Amino acid sequence: MTTFRIRGARILGGDPTDLLVRDGVVAAVGADADAPGAESVDADGLVALPGLVDLHTHLREPGREDAETVLTGSRAAALGGYTAVCAMANTDPVADTAGVVEQVWRLGREAGLVDVQPIGAVTVGLGGERLAELGAMADSAASVRVFSDDGHCVFDPRLMRRALEYVKAFDGVIAQHAEEPRLTVGAQMHEGVVSARLGLTGWPAVAEESIIARDALLAGHVGARLHICHVSTRGSVDIIRWAKARGVRITAEVTPHHLLLTDTRAESFDPVFKVNPPLRTAEDVEALREALVEGIVDIVATDHAPHTTEDKECEWAYARPGMLGLETALSIVQDVALDRLGWDGIAERMSRTPARIAGLTDHGRDPAPGVPANLTLVDPAARRQVDPGSLASRSRNTPYAGMTLPGRIVATFLRGEATVLDGKVVK
Repeated sequence: MTTFRIRGARILGGDPTDLLVRDGVVAAVGADADAPGAESVDADGLVALPGLVDLHTHLREPGREDAETVLTGSRAAALGGYTAVCAMANTDPVADTAGVVEQVWRLGREAGLVDVQPIGAVTVGLGGERLAELGAMADSAASVRVFSDDGHCVFDPRLMRRALEYVKAFDGVIAQHAEEPRLTVGAQMHEGVVSARLGLTGWPAVAEESIIARDALLAGHVGARLHICHVSTRGSVDIIRWAKARGVRITAEVTPHHLLLTDTRAESFDPVFKVNPPLRTAEDVEALREALVEGIVDIVATDHAPHTTEDKECEWAYARPGMLGLETALSIVQDVALDRLGWDGIAERMSRTPARIAGLTDHGRDPAPGVPANLTLVDPAARRQVDPGSLASRSRNTPYAGMTLPGRIVATFLRGEATVLDGKVVK
């Protein structure tokens, strides 16, 4: 295992200091961070953060390796500064058994670039009718603690209650895709002025908000942990604030694209901007930013959703919803929230809290002596133009193509081994 001396890094944006990384941990910080033969990493001007953790990633394997694999998704994650990602269950076959989640977990270990933590399905085949093997997945080698039918809402309240009760036994989490399906039949974008002008069937905000309200009440009644995926409306923020004030064990995430883009992007009819939940209004975007700063929305999660050219570059109505996010997430958050959060606040929302929600105890820990060396070095002064062709993902459906974004990941370390150096994947 290589020993690294990281010279002049600014931990969480503080004063420059040196870090010694040896035997998988941060061995020393400051004047003692030296060792004969250590490989030197020049971190002058770079900010050192705990490795980022994504609670919401679609890696597509098994079943849709034409769009993404665990290996290609892991490369994208490492280049984005991530050391752990949680892989959603909507694969083929669905990750609703111990066998499938263990397959995904082992593929992540073989790739060796980030820790891939599978998320198990709540219901068999994402069908919303019968609970999946929650206990067996929790007891598997993958030690699943988060369960979600993402892409589908667990819309039966009785089944949702049973799921919350079940995972409470091992302090698990149900992550809900909040969408009342009977209100979104045929929906193509956010329901509002723009959808009316374009003649596209709208996805009303109340379809999200009504499920969040229902599930917050259920979680409070049961005393279980509930996580809300990809919050997208101002009304949802109000409901989550209300639930937290009542002591409900609820957390919530926002995606980078919902922090930056609005429903006016649909005016181009470019399907790269089609996503579920849809891009909302400028007022919703501002409410989400404020909620992230306030802490009502707990974390940023990418909802990295790769799609093949055939599934994305077609007529809007037939295009699959979803966007890439792993390689650009930190840049988006730096762009929209650094001035109010600071680097410590970004670390809280993109590393510490998601690691805590997922139960990843070796992640989300600030660089300090004795801590597992899962960390990333970012150049905050860099500017880069997003080129879809240069992305590590197997797919190219980024909504940021051609945009100039701040920040660049220079290095990422997983348990003391460099996965990215000088902005390039090492393995």
